[in-house]
Amino acid sequence: MARFTQTSNCVDCNCKSSVFKKLSIPELELMNQNRFEVSFKAGEIMFKQGTPSPHFLCITRGMAKIYIEGLGKNLILGLIKPVEYIFGPGIYVDNRHHYSASAVEDSTACMVDVETYKQLVRKNPDFAEEFIRRFSQQAIINFDQFISLTQKQMHGRIADALIYLSEKVYCCNPFELTISRQDLADLSGMSKESAIRILKEFKEEGILTSEGNFIHVLNRGQLQHISETG
Repeated sequence: MARFTQTSNCVDCNCKSSVFKKLSIPELELMNQNRFEVSFKAGEIMFKQGTPSPHFLCITRGMAKIYIEGLGKNLILGLIKPVEYIFGPGIYVDNRHHYSASAVEDSTACMVDVETYKQLVRKNPDFAEEFIRRFSQQAIINFDQFISLTQKQMHGRIADALIYLSEKVYCCNPFELTISRQDLADLSGMSKESAIRILKEFKEEGILTSEGNFIHVLNRGQLQHISETG
């Protein structure tokens, strides 16, 4: 069950995203007055698609996934780690979440009041520009993902997912996969059975090794080739 706390202060916080470093001390104090911290266990829902969005989240510990709930299947848009934020377009459209978010690992997040955020955007152009820059970066990542999902075969999609996990999420090789095999499938737009089968083929071909949740990419060049040829 999620726990609500407020143990730190935005002014002194060491977990500030670069976005919030654009704020002055009075602005950080205003934000601190209008936010709270929430602890989530792995698997807990942070917010659900279609619900009102009075807050946006900044992940300060752990990891979360954001995903679109489709007709019987989910599509993972990305994995969010510290100190990134989860911010949806519905805040300026219909005040609703257009995707869901849940904790992949035991996590903590700061939930900031949307109206406070909008007030700071109107007053601080550097803050607003940094938010737009980060939001645009996420849009570009989503564009690349849509190309992968719509124009590549399953082997190319799994290759893209493994490169993304190794280089963007865990930033190491080998890495411990903290998402489930179902999550890997949802990230790649396929069934869990297909994802497991392709991982097994990559292992048999010497592209990677896997031991439990640990994956070691042995042939990065071959994986990149599979990604490029789809």
